[in-house]
Amino acid sequence: MVCAPEHADVLGGEFGRYARDYEVRLVPTAEDVTAELQSIRDTGGRVPMLVTESVLPGTTVYAAFQSWRTIVPTAKRIIAAHWSVFLDQAPTLREGLAKGKYDAYLLMPRGVRDEEFHGAIVEMLSDWGSSVATPEVDTVRIVADGPDPVTVGVRDFLDRMGMPNRTYPPDSEVGQAIVARFADEVGDELGWPLVSAYDRVPFVAREVSAVARQIYGTPADISTEGVVDLAVVGAGPAGLAAAVYGSSEGLSTVVVEAEAIGGQAGTSSMIRNYLGFPRGISGMRLAQRARNQAIRFGTRFLTGWRVDALEPGADGEPHRVVTAGGDVHSRSVLIATGVAYRRLGVPPLEALVGAGVHYGAAVSAAREMEGQDVVVVGGGNSAGQAAVHLSRFARSVTIVVRRAGLEESMSAYLIREMALNPVISVRGRTEVVGGGGEGRLEWIVECDVDTREQTRRHVGGLFLLLGAAPHCDWIPPAVCRDDDGFVLTGRDIPQHLWVAGRPPANLETTVPGIFAAGDVRGGSMKRVAAASGEGASVVPLVHAYLAP
Repeated sequence: MVCAPEHADVLGGEFGRYARDYEVRLVPTAEDVTAELQSIRDTGGRVPMLVTESVLPGTTVYAAFQSWRTIVPTAKRIIAAHWSVFLDQAPTLREGLAKGKYDAYLLMPRGVRDEEFHGAIVEMLSDWGSSVATPEVDTVRIVADGPDPVTVGVRDFLDRMGMPNRTYPPDSEVGQAIVARFADEVGDELGWPLVSAYDRVPFVAREVSAVARQIYGTPADISTEGVVDLAVVGAGPAGLAAAVYGSSEGLSTVVVEAEAIGGQAGTSSMIRNYLGFPRGISGMRLAQRARNQAIRFGTRFLTGWRVDALEPGADGEPHRVVTAGGDVHSRSVLIATGVAYRRLGVPPLEALVGAGVHYGAAVSAAREMEGQDVVVVGGGNSAGQAAVHLSRFARSVTIVVRRAGLEESMSAYLIREMALNPVISVRGRTEVVGGGGEGRLEWIVECDVDTREQTRRHVGGLFLLLGAAPHCDWIPPAVCRDDDGFVLTGRDIPQHLWVAGRPPANLETTVPGIFAAGDVRGGSMKRVAAASGEGASVVPLVHAYLAP
């Protein structure tokens, strides 16, 4: 939908290139756009993008977008400013962008092949397609008779891996064909969900990790040529950065990841403060770009395999990373397993995980929250990003925190954006202590931290982002950790464990050749950019350790 009061000729021509895949509507006034949007919504249509000139007769772009957002909250919002007013309006437009009133303001093209302009447009259409729309082409098909926890988990894994997928009921044409093929080629007992990936033989996914193993194979399937230089455990930002820099600088590198590539950061619907992405980037896209970059340099990824143990090498022997599917022998190891969200510990709600209750942002589950009242528990950036994304679908989003507010724990840009979003509210000094429902979440019980007064609320979704607990149960005792379980490195290691009065290298643990980076490391900053920097910084330390 393009609102063009003065420059319909320019914008109409520019957006003509999208007419093959989208219906492009050129509308002269903001009032006409409102009428068109209401008609589209009433007839079940979808609007990926709203584009407007920066000057609208009779109104402002701020007021127009606020009105349009209530009709089509999932649409991307772009201002295309004419070059004659772009510089004069830039200070005001930047202020609106910082407050989240729209997704981008761009200079209207002045000639042919303005790929800078169209690069931004395509980037945002791609984001809409991956986070809102049902994929037109599905590389993975799921057959399930309902949204059970395993099916929800499989969909979330595939979304985080950037794999277009769609769920079909068993009695649909596609569902019947996949069931028939499973019966002919496998013949085992039928179960749900039934997964068909890349036209391979369908299989029953008893757990989410089974999907990763079926698609990506096992450690035993991939030749590691005996001993590798660097084994990275965990494919979050720290592990991915180490993989890119390690393999690009000549280290044979293997990455072992238990879940989806990207770790906790990969669940973020939109990261807006990562260096080099002025329009923001989803955690999934950032993770998959880093993965592809690492693969280009030769990194090998083993996805869906939890590391059960790490056995340090003795007397110069390689370290051994142990998984159920095989072992990886490596001269050096980076521990980059990050953190997991702490559990709420309320049995009735734990029983509904995957059925309205979700740990983490669960981007795929957001589509199912349309018209629902949703609660997000947590005060960090991940909780804010989840709330902003959910607000595109839900009727209301309430952030629940034990503190009085969010200022101590959340970035200012997110607080500003949420303050201007009428769908989002914050309830401080509150905790969730109960809840339930018939088969899926229907209500929760909130408790005032000060008065202990309890209130029952009807909700359709509960998203829990409760803070960090390290993934360290597989790490051997020889690797020193702090009282909270985070891995200690460098000068943070107690002095009685130093060798010859000197601390280990900055990111090295108490075991030579074993390093730690990212959120799993004690004293880390718990930010995507910081984790990426630490992962990259490990590589020269590995080179120094491996040097003769």
